[in-house]
Amino acid sequence: MRFLIRIFSLVFLLFVGLLGAGWYWANQPLHLRSTPLDFRVAPGSSMRSAIAQMRDAGIEVEPVLMALLGRFSRAEAGIKAGSYSVNQGVTPFLLLGKLTRGEVTQGELILVEGWTFRQWRAKLDRHPDLRHDSAVLSETQIARQLGLEGVTLEGRLFPDTYLFDKQSSDLDLIARAVRAMQRRLDSEWAQRAADLPYRSPAEALVMASIVEKETGRESDRNQVAAVFVNRLRKGMLLQTDPTVIYGLGDNFDGNLRKQDLLADTPYNTYQRSGLPPTPIAMPGLASLRAALHPASSDVLYFVARGDGSSEFSRTLDEHNRAVNKYQRGGK
Repeated sequence: MRFLIRIFSLVFLLFVGLLGAGWYWANQPLHLRSTPLDFRVAPGSSMRSAIAQMRDAGIEVEPVLMALLGRFSRAEAGIKAGSYSVNQGVTPFLLLGKLTRGEVTQGELILVEGWTFRQWRAKLDRHPDLRHDSAVLSETQIARQLGLEGVTLEGRLFPDTYLFDKQSSDLDLIARAVRAMQRRLDSEWAQRAADLPYRSPAEALVMASIVEKETGRESDRNQVAAVFVNRLRKGMLLQTDPTVIYGLGDNFDGNLRKQDLLADTPYNTYQRSGLPPTPIAMPGLASLRAALHPASSDVLYFVARGDGSSEFSRTLDEHNRAVNKYQRGGK
């Protein structure tokens, strides 16, 4: 009997010792390759695969002990995918807590209204927190991967502030921006004003991009839209400089010349009637709404006053007087 008691006591002491050693280990700082150190746990990862991903990132955690800690704390099935950041001093216990609580770190990217897809893509390519899967793809190939075969991405991404898991794919962010624009376009199209001269939501998007580029002041947006909508209704040329500039591409040096206005490109609205073939920039929600709810007005012309606002006119004579006043210094 005494022998059994001794055996039981030894086993108990061994268990307590192991438990104490495990507790001690779980609360000791881990060695990190650098600090702070960022790592990512992929969706669907098991505890063991998450440990492997952490070790690959530079966290010197003991796989067997970490797996046992996850099992005994009943946390192994509760780890959450995402991007994480840890600093020197983090312990296995604190690290496991981060994983189970989903304390992910996020990157941020602001996509600006009125930018072109080329400008947006350059910003995406420079962002240090994104994985640049689109870098080797053409715009056509990107569109194809997003299920937009034969569709230009110009105008198709919604300007907004996007938060994302660090080191997620830039293709995922582009797809989110495309879905966001489609949702807003569908919603605004369903509520559009009557008798607009658009045959499809795509044409409304083109108009919204023109309004975006032509608006210097928020309060003028609906009037600017009214000018172009009225011109379409009357079969007049739109005669808007931003479309010409877009059509010139790399040939535009910042100075729009008379010869540029005479160049016959698909985007030269001084030479070709109707809307250009694609949007010329990414319009924001206000421009979408203006294109689909233009001011109730018979204005056909506008000219910049020089303070960000515009002077609107109903006749060519009125417009010429406004041009003389605000651009030629006349009275």
